[in-house]
Amino acid sequence: MESKYISQTRKRITKSGVTYLDSNKAYDCVVLFAPMFGNGEVYAINLQGEIVHQWQLPWAPGLYGYLLPNGNLFYMGKSNKKSDVDFPLWERFKGGIIAEFDKNSELIFKYEDVYQHHDARRTDNGGVIYLAVEEVNQNLAAKVQGGMIPEDYSGKMWSDVLIEIDKNNNRIWEWHSTEHLDIDKHKITFNDPRDEWSHGNTVVPIENDKVLVSFRNISTVALINKKTGKFIWEIGPEIIAQQHDPHILSNGNVLIFDNGVHRFDEPMPYSRIIEIDPISKDIVWEYSDKPKFNFFSPYISGVLKLPNDNVMITEGNFGRIFQVDINGNIVWEYISPHYEEDHLGVESNGIFRVSAYNNNFIEKIL
Repeated sequence: MESKYISQTRKRITKSGVTYLDSNKAYDCVVLFAPMFGNGEVYAINLQGEIVHQWQLPWAPGLYGYLLPNGNLFYMGKSNKKSDVDFPLWERFKGGIIAEFDKNSELIFKYEDVYQHHDARRTDNGGVIYLAVEEVNQNLAAKVQGGMIPEDYSGKMWSDVLIEIDKNNNRIWEWHSTEHLDIDKHKITFNDPRDEWSHGNTVVPIENDKVLVSFRNISTVALINKKTGKFIWEIGPEIIAQQHDPHILSNGNVLIFDNGVHRFDEPMPYSRIIEIDPISKDIVWEYSDKPKFNFFSPYISGVLKLPNDNVMITEGNFGRIFQVDINGNIVWEYISPHYEEDHLGVESNGIFRVSAYNNNFIEKIL
């Protein structure tokens, strides 16, 4: 059945492909992305927008993939199995499949957990750490502050579990957000549904038994001590608003895509990229557009620091990928032409996040 939304405004008025390239200032690399509502296509493109390699995978993205040091593709896909998770947005961001493929799209590894969502990463020991959800006890859920009750509310609240498996798929570590979040401090954004407490979107293993996490619904990025389960530090809603894709840089600072929905200190929504000292909470570098509302993705999105100190940004909701230099000048821009229908039948060229690789690395594996 043809979508009634085929004339989506942004598709009609926006160019696609490469719209700008400053070859002297852009970091020359290959960019890897999966159209968020595609059927399992993953593309590697050069700065000219040419596809240098493509994978065709058996599962739609749940929600992205990236290349491992050996050149294989580590990918999260949407499981075809049903779970008892029953809130409407689950269909949009659920995963369930964690897999590894070679360059010919041949399956190397597969692990399935129908509660997995958003993110998973290979660990140094050959295992995987990933995000999952579990139902919150009704007594605790009643005490969680914030949020609103939607018309289709099931009466259940879900929250995040961090799970690590070893190379033999044995669970070796778990972290339950319900045991560590503070009901007085970690409040759900006022107009987010009370279906979810934390809504994790990023989990990254860090050396010396630490884990970096991002929880969108409580506007919190935190570093977890795996042994104690406690936060070593956290960056909260006094600074960020429903953020995505934090990275710890070599100087110890954190680079964050700050989506900017419902900020505490400004009424106008806009997105920005910030590099922040997680201890002092000082913002040492920031990118936003002028006027600020010209750059805004309310959901998804990502950011990467490149070897030449440029920053690669994914304005996810609009399929826009671009590089800026240290002065905030755009030096490359690409708009995804891959429009697909989401779970509601609305066409979108959305991209959850991208990764980038130097040309020497890509030549070795492709």
